[in-house]
Amino acid sequence: MNPTSKNILYGLLLLVLLGVPFIGIYPVLVMKLLCFALFASAFNLLLGYTGLLSFGHAAFLGGSAYVAGHAMKVWGVPPELGLVLGTLTGAVLGWLVGSLAIRRQGIYFTMITLALAQMLFFFCLQMPFTGGEDGLQGVPRGRLLGFIELGNDMAMYYVTLLITVAAFLLIMRIVHSPFGQILKAIKENEPRAISLGYDTQRFKLLVFVLSAALSGLAGSLKTLAMGFATLTDVHWTMSGSVVLMTLVGGLGTLSGPLVGAAVVIALENKLGEIGHFLAGITGIDWFNGLGESVTMVIGFIFVVCVLAFRRGIMGEAIALVERWRGKQA
Repeated sequence: MNPTSKNILYGLLLLVLLGVPFIGIYPVLVMKLLCFALFASAFNLLLGYTGLLSFGHAAFLGGSAYVAGHAMKVWGVPPELGLVLGTLTGAVLGWLVGSLAIRRQGIYFTMITLALAQMLFFFCLQMPFTGGEDGLQGVPRGRLLGFIELGNDMAMYYVTLLITVAAFLLIMRIVHSPFGQILKAIKENEPRAISLGYDTQRFKLLVFVLSAALSGLAGSLKTLAMGFATLTDVHWTMSGSVVLMTLVGGLGTLSGPLVGAAVVIALENKLGEIGHFLAGITGIDWFNGLGESVTMVIGFIFVVCVLAFRRGIMGEAIALVERWRGKQA
């Protein structure tokens, strides 16, 4: 797909998102979707473009969510400062985890990130300021820059959209920069990149910190929009969810994580309604239980994508367009 076509599609998507509050779609659900789309895009920067599979990215999402939420609720900091603190928390955690994890490769790298993330999970479970199993509740939205009242869902939605779009443009710039080309070289053939004189360890640590910082921004923004942070945000299943979003949408594509996040979040929130609708049409009562089987349904979709659409939804779509263009040429 050529750059012009991609820009047109991104422009249409942005127009749709700008019109969400006026077409009867619940803004809070779309805010949640945008936060997870940013989270998946940050993760894709690490896995899709550098080839590093982290299974502990929930630590950066959830850890930053707790810090930002605590700062805004207890310390009374304004939302913009809360987002900055959350992003910095993600970066610091990313530097700590990355400094240890990049010493190893493959499955050992993955397991180190998982182990360190689980340590943070148990820390959040035990510490009183996180609320334990109850989570951190009642985080106020406050006023952005002192005059934008974020208690209004529409104002909060457009702020969330603006931050997400800005972060996505940053990721796009990183991917298409010389730095991004080096990351792709590391993914494709790290020994060759080393032979060309690149310090691959330094590049891998830097992209790990960038990915963690953007994940921290996503977690902080989710806490601000939703008003709470829970243990689910820092649990290993959240790391599994972001892997699923990236693979279903399309690994190594800019638009893939956006589509993958939309599919997973829509299923998690709307599967029960879809099941009732299907039960009403077909008369099969089994469909009424779909809402309680969301994990099984998402797992089934993941298996289908791995077997039939190995490049993910957007990966297959881009490949189909390229084949069509080749035939036309």
